Amino acid sequence: MRKVLIVGAGQAGLQLALTLREHSYDVTVMSARTPEEIRNGRVTSTQCMFHTALQYERDYGLNLWEAETPKVEGLGLSIAAPDNSRALDWMGPLDRYAQSVDQRVKMAAWLELLEDKGGKVIYHGVTTSDVDSLTKHYDLVLIAAGKGELVQLFDRDPERSPYTSKQRALAVSYVHGAPRRPEHPDTYAVRFNVQPGVGELFVIPGYTFSGPCEIPFFEAIPGGPLDAFSDQPPAAEHWSRMLGLMREHFPWEYERFQHAEVTDGQATLAGGYTPVVRQPVGNLPSGGAVLGMADVVVANDPITGQGSNNASKCAAFYAQSIRERGDRPFDREWMRETFERYWEDARHVTDWTNAMLQPPPEHVMNLFGAAQTNETIRRRFVNGFDDPSDFKKWFLPPDLAEEYLASVS
Repeated sequence: MRKVLIVGAGQAGLQLALTLREHSYDVTVMSARTPEEIRNGRVTSTQCMFHTALQYERDYGLNLWEAETPKVEGLGLSIAAPDNSRALDWMGPLDRYAQSVDQRVKMAAWLELLEDKGGKVIYHGVTTSDVDSLTKHYDLVLIAAGKGELVQLFDRDPERSPYTSKQRALAVSYVHGAPRRPEHPDTYAVRFNVQPGVGELFVIPGYTFSGPCEIPFFEAIPGGPLDAFSDQPPAAEHWSRMLGLMREHFPWEYERFQHAEVTDGQATLAGGYTPVVRQPVGNLPSGGAVLGMADVVVANDPITGQGSNNASKCAAFYAQSIRERGDRPFDREWMRETFERYWEDARHVTDWTNAMLQPPPEHVMNLFGAAQTNETIRRRFVNGFDDPSDFKKWFLPPDLAEEYLASVS
């Protein structure tokens, strides 16, 4: 039985571990936190997962909250006018629903599930020195912890990383108590609000310990008015500050959220990071090699909501590649080939996400404007969140956007 060590207990690491256990691999996961510490800890992300990623979970029986989690059946876009009314306001339908489960709920339960299924879990923080000493005991070591010193094992790939600083400052709250959205009260949908020159406000229907909730989060242009959370205020103050900024910049959302409250005392998050692609193989001081996965090697800004989707897809690609390797060694060449197989899909997300961090060019505004009265455009844009490779065919290149617009007008 081949022995695999996975350092990190997030979406990518645990999905891969649970998948490999189903195929009888000897899997060990190292987690810095116990399930109870995860449950009592701060929220970590917004994680709206679209159909392809959800199906990877279903394939291995990991969709434990599908029945009670709101089914997100569309995605809406609102762009503010100079007077703070909405210059554009539409919603497009998803062909297959998306869902968002609080990762505190999911990762704590998945850790326990892994142990129930015979996997080993070591609850301990991990340093480079620890990993260096452990590699000789395993056939393969993967690093799935996107924060901390282990990330430094993987060099930045400058050809695939156009940014050298963070492009947005993030502020997230999990809340409940808001009435259903008046634009489409019978349909759960992600809402993408844009205030030009200031930033974006996303709202995601989700599920947490207390049941269904909503997850508003700011994507603030650094130094702008929404970039107001660097002092990491307590949850109640964090949400009060978000409401105040909503009232000023997204008044239509404030109207709905003004009486909402945070779901718990750890339901807020603030931060930001530089989008980056790293080399997939990390070199250890003793000469050993480890393979990076998910946001260790491809960290996109969350403006397109692809983080957990990428993590799930990475786990699925890597699981398949590990199984196909059979008894042959997991050497550096195999590690690079495995990553490139994943990158062939992930590069579309990175290209699209990096483009969305810039002010929308004229051809994109023309498409968004036409979508107001054209459901074909709305549907195609919205379903691109499940298959971002489609955007290169009609949305990103200006000439193809013009051709597409002419073909559907």
